[in-house]
Parts: sequence; C-alpha cells; structure tokens
Amino acid sequence: MSDVLILPGLFGSGEGHWQQHWLQDQPGSRCVNQDDWDHPNLERWLHRLESALEEAGEAYLVAHSLGCLLAARLAGRIAARHVKAALLVAPCDLPATEILHPGRISFGEMPTAPLPFPAVVVGSMNDAYMTVDRLTLFGRLWNAETRNIGLAGHINVSSGFGRWRNGYRLLETLKTQTRGRRHIVSMSPAFAI
Repeated sequence: MSDVLILPGLFGSGEGHWQQHWLQDQPGSRCVNQDDWDHPNLERWLHRLESALEEAGEAYLVAHSLGCLLAARLAGRIAARHVKAALLVAPCDLPATEILHPGRISFGEMPTAPLPFPAVVVGSMNDAYMTVDRLTLFGRLWNAETRNIGLAGHINVSSGFGRWRNGYRLLETLKTQTRGRRHIVSMSPAFAI
C-alpha cells in the first residue's frame, strides 16, 4: 500500500482542519512537517518533501493551499517519480496570497509546468486565495482534472470544512484510476506565464 503524504500550506493545518482528520482517519497517512509554517521557503519545503518521497518509495499527495504549489514544484524534478497521484485542494495564487499575508512567503513565481503524475485540482467559486479563472488556468497548465465544488471558500476550517468525507472519496477515486498505471517523469524545466 502506498503512503499518503499530507502537505499543509501557510501556517500548517491546525486543529480541526480536514488534513488533521485525514492523519487520524486514513491509515498510511503522514504529514510532511516543515520547520517554519509561518514563513514558507520553497527550497527548504521542497527538500523536506523530496526526502519524504524518497523515504516512502511511492506515495499519493494530498495538498492544501500553498502545499499544492509545493507539489506542483515537483514537475521536472527526479522526486516526481515517487508520486502516484496528487489531490490538490484550494491551491493559492501567490500574488493574492502576498496581498493577504505580505512578506510571509518566499516561494518564487507560480509553477506552470505540466505535472508528470495524475492530479485533481479542487477549488471553489469564492476562494479569496485563488479566483475561479486562475483555478481553471492552473488546472490546465498542470494538466490536471479541475473540480469546482461551488461556494466553499478556501476549503478550510473557517469555510466549514472539518472532517471532509467527500475529500476521502475524491482520493479513493484517484487511487482507483491510477492503480497499476506507470507514469513517465519529464525533466523539462518549468516555464513562467
């Protein structure tokens, strides 16, 4: 059985967040912990993720917000070969996030390269961190299936998402679709929009 690596975003996924419930409810789930949840640094976060993937051998990624951009940064990197598939929930848009939390994030530009593993991007119509148009754009750029779940905010505790059973179903569907599939890791560099 493949591990499920949980990738929280800015400030981590605190008590009551659906990712915390997943860690309790889903066997084989573990969080990729970061040293500094309050001031994310891409290189340090990416190193932690790549180490966790190497240790797991193969894994599914379940990311939220900035964690989605971390997963997308695997495009073109050797560690991507360890990813079976990714569920990317409520990705944040770096320009919008910088306005909401000035000076907190050192994550470079938005990743735009196609993902070398199957992915589903889940977003909403009223997320302050990413508009629906940008959600659609990045879903397309990442070569991922995009699902808009309506008026769901940032799909976090303040949006009413604690234990998120529909998320479990999304991951199970993704696992079923990818079971037995092998993917080829492209090493082309990411491009900017």
